[in-house]
Amino acid sequence: MLFERLFDSQLAQTSYLIGCSATGTAVVVDPNRLVDQYIAAAEREGLSITAVTETHIHADFVSGSRELAARTGATIYVSACGPPDWQYAFAGERGVVPLKDRDTIRVGNVELLAVHTPGHTPEHLSFLVTDTAIAHQPMGIATGDFVFVNDVGRPDLLEKAAHLEGTAAAGAQQLFTSLAWFKTLPDHLQIWPGHGAGSACGKGMSSVPQSTVGYERRFNWALGVTDEASFVRQVLSGQPEPPRYFAEMKRLNRMGPPVLGAISLPERIAEHRLESLLAAGAVIVDLRSAADFAAGHIPGTLNLPFNKSFATWAGALLPYDRELYLLLDARAEQLESAIRQLLVIGLDRVAGYFAPEAIALWKVEHALERVEQLAVGDLAARRNGLLVLDVRGRSEWDAGHVPGATLIPLAELPDRLGELPENEPVAVHCQGGSRAAIAASLLLARGRRSVASLTGGFGAWLKEGLPIER
Repeated sequence: MLFERLFDSQLAQTSYLIGCSATGTAVVVDPNRLVDQYIAAAEREGLSITAVTETHIHADFVSGSRELAARTGATIYVSACGPPDWQYAFAGERGVVPLKDRDTIRVGNVELLAVHTPGHTPEHLSFLVTDTAIAHQPMGIATGDFVFVNDVGRPDLLEKAAHLEGTAAAGAQQLFTSLAWFKTLPDHLQIWPGHGAGSACGKGMSSVPQSTVGYERRFNWALGVTDEASFVRQVLSGQPEPPRYFAEMKRLNRMGPPVLGAISLPERIAEHRLESLLAAGAVIVDLRSAADFAAGHIPGTLNLPFNKSFATWAGALLPYDRELYLLLDARAEQLESAIRQLLVIGLDRVAGYFAPEAIALWKVEHALERVEQLAVGDLAARRNGLLVLDVRGRSEWDAGHVPGATLIPLAELPDRLGELPENEPVAVHCQGGSRAAIAASLLLARGRRSVASLTGGFGAWLKEGLPIER
């Protein structure tokens, strides 16, 4: 058996290429939309991808199953478990095989046994993987978003992201039952999860890439809770706010994402057109660092620094029904990398990009806008004259916050701007400063004029020993 883990650091998402060297065939588990990586990995090992499957209908990225099948001719295997109102809409298409509990996928001498493990989602499958050429028992289990290293999949996404009321508690109860089965597995069985630290699909997962059943049984908090009611309370408590785009991903992946084919890059837009596009209401995303944006930016642009969190905040804050334009920094490779990350989360409508020269031209003809940087001491002194906006998550807020502050998590800010008094100056903060910088740019782009970002965020406030509320 050949085995390769392919990890997307932007989404903290893992796919697996599992192949049989004897027959030269392979299956890919949980591919994302950037399928070239799987094809290249298979070619390096002399394998042909003949099967592709996924553990569940994903919420945090566009599935690559249809894309990969179109490129390779592979058969698609998808879950047929769970209630009928949450099934894959394309399961009846040619080349798609629905999987029931205990059905198998064979690629040469490798067998994947599908086990229904609901909780994170109703249709969720895990795959017990056996190399039948040398063993009659499985070596490992691809757990998707069921069991992570040190955590389990959150059962509240259908309620919080897809707005299906009442599903969180039911999902938690199903997860508890699924974990009872998981505990019966042998200690040596390896665990190959679908996500690591940084994903919003759990609240405390490790960055360690894999584990074993025995280790998780001893040290994973969720496997140590034996009372169902207590488990339900704990697993639903403290979950991070899901990015707004999760609902769109659920819908798209259930219906079946369109096949892209070859990825093409958008055209460069002449710098002089930027002003007219802004006047027409175009969405222009400045990919420079928060510091560069704060020091001087084109009014009306939104700052989403191209870093490890780019895809998450792009999905949370950018519209899916409008054309987007990118404003790049000086890195030559940035355009292709940004386009690929946007495609992974279904933001396909990038109409063009502006080179860094657009900033220089604007500076000649107009004034650049700045984001005021407010020191902790100044905020403490001026707090009564400012609306202090905290854009952290609710669990962070509950652990402690600036007295008198207003909480609106960054992922919710676009839909809740109307809750902020129009003429009141705003000082925005998060834990360290990165989310606050994005929030400040959003407020300015939406017409607010007196916006400051707290230098060092709430962490700096704590460091100074200033009072907090809980």
